[in-house]
Amino acid sequence: MSTEWLAQLAPEHAPAPPGWWPPAPGWWVSAAILVTLAGFLVLWWRNPHRRLRRAALAELQMIRAQSVDATSMARALENLLRRYALAVFGADATARLTGDAWLAFVGAHCGETGAPAAADVWGRSLLAACFGGGAREDDPPASADATREAWFRGAERFLRQAGRRRRARGGTGRAPWFNRRHGSRA
Repeated sequence: MSTEWLAQLAPEHAPAPPGWWPPAPGWWVSAAILVTLAGFLVLWWRNPHRRLRRAALAELQMIRAQSVDATSMARALENLLRRYALAVFGADATARLTGDAWLAFVGAHCGETGAPAAADVWGRSLLAACFGGGAREDDPPASADATREAWFRGAERFLRQAGRRRRARGGTGRAPWFNRRHGSRA
């Protein structure tokens, strides 16, 4: 080979670097997936039932942190449970419930196997402390602490589970026994 021929060749150069716009199809797909996930995350976070549950659980923790007598604590817990049930299930389903009917309602919506019996135990204790006869001063402190802890466990279970089954099966927003009694079907 002669050097003359090499001199006649054009100088070597790289092709122009690719531009950043328009992106490749993979980037478009990634951007669409990211926007969709962000939208679902916002909808999930702003879900009114979830927001209501978070507020109720925060109030439960505030009640737990207070150091008040058993009667005041029981009344605060009962008030919280009633307000939450009214917000989730509506006044038609919960406003008239008292005593055994209220305990059966709470037990039915706790979401655990054997929960109606458990709700009956801590619920009766809670109602007795709220409305008289249950907050005895002669109870040993360990028994009183265990009773209060049972109240909080039961209330937290109710707050976490109430309304989940109804929404999961696409119900009307009312309790199943309400629908049967009033002839509507869910």
